[in-house]
Amino acid sequence: MSQAQPRPCGPAPVAPEASTGRPPELLRLPGGLRLHRRRSTHAAALNKAVRANLDHLRPWMEWAAEAPTRARTTELTRAGTAAWEAGTDFMYLAGLDAEPGRVVGAFGLHGRIGPGALEIGYWVAARHVGRGIATSAAGALTEAALALPGITRVEIRCDQANGASAAVPRKLGYRLDRVAEAAVRAPGETGRQLVWIMER
Repeated sequence: MSQAQPRPCGPAPVAPEASTGRPPELLRLPGGLRLHRRRSTHAAALNKAVRANLDHLRPWMEWAAEAPTRARTTELTRAGTAAWEAGTDFMYLAGLDAEPGRVVGAFGLHGRIGPGALEIGYWVAARHVGRGIATSAAGALTEAALALPGITRVEIRCDQANGASAAVPRKLGYRLDRVAEAAVRAPGETGRQLVWIMER
């Protein structure tokens, strides 16, 4: 899992950089997988998915330390809608045609790493891990990000101990740029963050 919410580790965040373009609101991928823009109407389904996956997410996600209330999830989805409109962050939910209405993962393009770049964050529900969902979705988001005006670099960051997350950029042909020191804010973290880069 990469950081699909506000970053729980790493250097002090940079003020989000606004993009003049917008990625597609819906991405249809092989195997009946789809990424759709996250909206406030998705709060109930997202809250249910997060609560069902807390044990799976807790080692790597600071925000998974405790179960979110429905009100908190609604607040976050509203903030995500505002960020999309502002062009700083683009939040998606993953779903499968075979399981309508169910959230099987969350993905985002985040403008928190400086000008000309977006960072991909993601998590996939425990029962869907190992099916290629993260790789397929991150690949589609990489293409969408690099197609935006002014975006020349995409990054994926994850803790060194998170082998499943690191496999995603490796499979997609990202280059491991560096291992950075980072604050430890989740139980599974080592404080060594892998920074993977794909450039246009």
